[in-house]
Amino acid sequence: MSPDLLLPVITSIGWLILVGSALASHRLGWGPMVKMTLVWVAIFAGIFLVVEWFMIARDTASGLI
Repeated sequence: MSPDLLLPVITSIGWLILVGSALASHRLGWGPMVKMTLVWVAIFAGIFLVVEWFMIARDTASGLI
């Protein structure tokens, strides 16, 4: 992992903690809470992978020029 990605990873973890605490405040049962938590983790992982893919594509394109 490059140092340029360190800040986005740390802020994403912070956002996940914020979402988790908001979810816990609803006092749902364990089943719905785990399901919603996994959905949020999937959303953040998907966004992270898309951003990572664009960064790799940009570096590859600049190497071709």
